[in-house]
Amino acid sequence: MKVLLIKEVKTLGKAGEIKEVKDGYGQNFLIGKGLAKLATPDVIENWKAEQEEMARNLKDELARLEAEKITLEASIIKIEKASAPVGIKGSVGNADISEAIQAQLNIELDKKHINLKKAIKCTGIHEVDAKLGHAIHATIKVEVVGI
Repeated sequence: MKVLLIKEVKTLGKAGEIKEVKDGYGQNFLIGKGLAKLATPDVIENWKAEQEEMARNLKDELARLEAEKITLEASIIKIEKASAPVGIKGSVGNADISEAIQAQLNIELDKKHINLKKAIKCTGIHEVDAKLGHAIHATIKVEVVGI
């Protein structure tokens, strides 16, 4: 029996490989557990089409993330906070930066992906690292202005 592996099977092979296995092992274990499909021409064609679609989607997403990186690094995010005798009242955190990016650049960036070593407590321009995904990082300039 020939099967197309959907997931990696430690003793057999990696996903996408076509393997010849015994009928019982293929039917009861591999196909039964959802690790493989019976290798018919239709199944193989569908698998190849899905892989090509996934590759296209990944390529599009990487291009979008690179464009967002360029936009974020070229911009200065301006955040206004109430002034205090020294610095600002309160602090600027991940959530504030995320909201400002959404409002000013219309780029959705989760606050968990913004890496602040500690909260910003003074006015001026600060550099902040942000993870966009797929190992793409952007250095964002945040300008804190007292009002």
